[in-house]
Amino acid sequence: MSTTTTSLPARAEALPPPTERYTVLGWLHKNLFSTWYNALLTVIFGVVVILLLRSALEWALTQARWEVITANLRLFMVGQYPAAATWRAWACVVLLALLIGLSWGIWGRNQRAGAITFGALPFLLAILAHGEARVALLIVGVAGAIGFALSRWRSAQLQRITILGWVIYFPLVILLISGLGSADGPLSLVTTNLWGGLLLTLLLTVVGIVFSFPLGVLLALGRQSSLPIVRALCVIYIEVIRGVPLITVLFMAQLMLPLFLPGVTIDRVVRAMAGIVLFSAAYLAENVRGGLQAIPRGQYEAARALGLNTWKMMLLIILPQALKAVIPILVGQFIALFKDTSLVVIVGLLDLMGIAKAVLAQPDFLGLQAEVYLFVALVYGVFCYLMSAFSQRLEARLNAAR
Repeated sequence: MSTTTTSLPARAEALPPPTERYTVLGWLHKNLFSTWYNALLTVIFGVVVILLLRSALEWALTQARWEVITANLRLFMVGQYPAAATWRAWACVVLLALLIGLSWGIWGRNQRAGAITFGALPFLLAILAHGEARVALLIVGVAGAIGFALSRWRSAQLQRITILGWVIYFPLVILLISGLGSADGPLSLVTTNLWGGLLLTLLLTVVGIVFSFPLGVLLALGRQSSLPIVRALCVIYIEVIRGVPLITVLFMAQLMLPLFLPGVTIDRVVRAMAGIVLFSAAYLAENVRGGLQAIPRGQYEAARALGLNTWKMMLLIILPQALKAVIPILVGQFIALFKDTSLVVIVGLLDLMGIAKAVLAQPDFLGLQAEVYLFVALVYGVFCYLMSAFSQRLEARLNAAR
């Protein structure tokens, strides 16, 4: 007896659902002119937008006095930082551009956009600036282009060098900006009372993010600890700090901290940084705790079944998933922290908002609040948008890696 075997056709893979594609007219009809009342609202809104844009452009091009910005641009950027030491701030920006170019080339997905960006960046910056700033911005653009070009040689060693560069970047910035203490050397000491403008705003933000993140994670883990004393201390700290506004914490750091440390002189900027870190850590702890509570109990049981102790389970299994779940919330908090740094002007520090108030007090530029605050809003908006775009890209990349 002979038997015959028949091979069944392989099961076809399920095709993804078709995507809708529209022409420009089709998109307009679907989204703006689908019904008569949608068309009416579109026309009315379009007329209002055109009138507003016309008035805004007329004011910006013919009536606004933008010399208040150009004449005080250095104040807006670095405050009263010595002119002879401004090269340090530019060196930090050049190094940042180099690291961004390397990182985009190594880990970025849209290589064509990166090539266009870093290829055109030096020329765009050189056109927009003038004087010494034109040369400095041209060097910044060239540094970004060099970093992107170097990333073409993809290697594990280059990736390690880039990661190491990001790790040491912030300590190096602090070293360059503050100096080493020599009065006549190239890195002479620059006291923090001369720091100001966007430089101080960014330093306060970065310090708040870098130091509040590990503290907030520890507080979140401590709040879920099985040790009653640890859990109670973490709960008390979180609830007390979250129950007061940031300006109260800043005043406490400025006025009360020297009383608790008699004989120790603490700089005003350092005190403001401490207040921002302590305040931000409490809110970050609650956000991380929400991520920890979102992890299914099966993850804990699976980790214990593998023989992992509590710390390994948290560090390797639970905490990465919890942080991934709350990335949008954390970035939203960091954006709020960036904007909340403007409160330090109340305790006498001249950040970006403090410089804006000082510029408006100049006799030559009285009554130019619209120009000054529009420029400040543009700066805040650009940085907040970049942080938001980075978080969306990071979240999409982590979701794609599942």
